Amino acid sequence: MSDKATPQEELDGRYLVEPYLDWVKGQNIPVHEDFGFDLLAVETKDWDWYDARGCFNHAHGRGDFMANYVVEVLPGKKTRPVKHLYEAFFLVLSGFGSTTVWLPSGEKHTFEWGPKALFAIPLNCEYQIFNSSGRETARLSCTNDAPLTLNLYHNQDFVFNNPGKFPERAGSPNQFQGEGEHLEVVRADGKAKLNLWETNFVPDLTGFKLYDLGERGKGSKNVSFVLADSTMHSHTSEVPVGRYKKAHRHAAGTHVHAVSGEGYSLLWHEGDSEFKEIPWRHGIMYVPPFWMFHQHFNTCAEPARYVACSMGSRRYPFISLRKRSAEGYGSLSIQQGGRQVEYEDQDPRVHRKWLDAIDATGVTSDMADIFDEPAIRALKPEELTGAIYTPQSIGPAI
Repeated sequence: MSDKATPQEELDGRYLVEPYLDWVKGQNIPVHEDFGFDLLAVETKDWDWYDARGCFNHAHGRGDFMANYVVEVLPGKKTRPVKHLYEAFFLVLSGFGSTTVWLPSGEKHTFEWGPKALFAIPLNCEYQIFNSSGRETARLSCTNDAPLTLNLYHNQDFVFNNPGKFPERAGSPNQFQGEGEHLEVVRADGKAKLNLWETNFVPDLTGFKLYDLGERGKGSKNVSFVLADSTMHSHTSEVPVGRYKKAHRHAAGTHVHAVSGEGYSLLWHEGDSEFKEIPWRHGIMYVPPFWMFHQHFNTCAEPARYVACSMGSRRYPFISLRKRSAEGYGSLSIQQGGRQVEYEDQDPRVHRKWLDAIDATGVTSDMADIFDEPAIRALKPEELTGAIYTPQSIGPAI
């Protein structure tokens, strides 16, 4: 045994190893790092593994388990068949095409998609993506748990060439045609219902039926998806015209994609003096960092929808914070130990900023029954400064 110092070059590969990032580096495509992205505009390059084009989009708030990449299929082209042991949800950003999935049973299913479709690939199933247009490029956003999987097993052959089969993840054949099953669950508090839709494919998020979830904001609607029996979660929500959602916070890794409408999201940490603002339009994706408050605002004359993907599904919560959300505690006021800022507790700058924004777009507020809007409009600039007010939680963080 020697106490001689080990040269740095010998430590490489033995200390602070991140297998996911090693794999990313080996793909030789752009890696974009920022708070959020316009996925319709990010640069892509040839990606040999998919035999298409792509890029990684690593948001600052992605956390330890989740990541995102874009797959771009040129007109009339297709990807090579691939498979992997990480879970993957695809949102169609632009273009028209189809996906073929080879199931553990030996069956092959093909389904067609267009913009704003959402689908999941059952675990470790081989799949291939086709662009059916001879003129337009197809772009798809893939939110996945590759960091969790590659860092856990740190063996690329195991992740990408694993013969394991998971027939329970395939679902019924009609789930690849946009059909599914509606599940209504009464939450732990007995007051609210959780609406789930179990499927593998949602053809159009903009027209999909949503259900009232008023505790998250006036007129808010929502549905949670169980996709391919996954450990990952997805939900889509709608913000009505002339309204906005309540602020809340949660764990890292929730990739939020704007699907329809226009507006913005505000983000801040408790005690910040400034808000961080992210624009809201189709193609924008951002990921709120751990425990950072965020709030969604509709400023246009049509409902605004988004879809979020994160670790921990309603069926398999995976992490304790996700379990508490599924039980209804994510919509509980922080004054009661929850994670939500109620309208009556929010900083007056929040509503004033939104009023100014909808004045510019010609939209009329539908929030006057909650806020004293003449008084808020009368606030002077010096009264709209200082640390952002966030009521302190009086109970445990849940």
